[in-house]
Amino acid sequence: MTKHQKRLSVPKSWPVERKTETFTVKAGAGPHGQAGVPLVVLLRDVLGYVDSKKEARYAIERSSVLVNGDSPSDEQRPIGMFDILSFPERDEYYRVFPDEGGRLALTAIDEDAAGSKLAKIEDKTQVAGERTQLNFHDGGNLLVDDASEYDAKDSVVVSNDDNEIVAHFPYEEGCLVTAVRGTHAGDVGEVTDIEVTPGSGSNGVIVEGEDGTFETVEEYVVVIDENFTGDDAEASGGDAE
Repeated sequence: MTKHQKRLSVPKSWPVERKTETFTVKAGAGPHGQAGVPLVVLLRDVLGYVDSKKEARYAIERSSVLVNGDSPSDEQRPIGMFDILSFPERDEYYRVFPDEGGRLALTAIDEDAAGSKLAKIEDKTQVAGERTQLNFHDGGNLLVDDASEYDAKDSVVVSNDDNEIVAHFPYEEGCLVTAVRGTHAGDVGEVTDIEVTPGSGSNGVIVEGEDGTFETVEEYVVVIDENFTGDDAEASGGDAE
């Protein structure tokens, strides 16, 4: 199996230039599925902190870069939406946040904000011991004793240290969301109406943003709060050279 990925066929969320070279690094096994961007691509092509996979591997071995508070297993570890990248030696911290067009960008955050991660609840599963498993957008999950207050499409903030939920944002009219896919990817606004579609079709969502009202589907939005918009921080991202 090839260890490389053709740039022309990478997911639209990857922040790489598609026409400058033929290949880029292929993502390894891990969270976020095929949409996950290899860590080395962010370190080399977006941030410019390393020049090669070898340098990226060295930085990982020295714990110079952490992902969600932990040392990643290798330089091809997939990085995706809402992951936290920390560079303790540089005192730099970033949240992976959807940018215009759905590309993933790095939004600078402070050290306190880097201690937890936002996760969208995809669904709930009953497990042994009368506990409930919350299944998240990135493939992760969390066991809770009482899941009655949590619903699919809600968002939670999970602490990196003890894997405990420290905040909960229900999906409901009036909540703040960001679109992560579709025509309005990267737009932020308040949900003004949820249009329930009969049958198995996707429910529609009307969102009031700074630049006007837009409509999308529930699967394309994630509930956030004002601390996750990155309005007060400098962002990095876009196409990498």
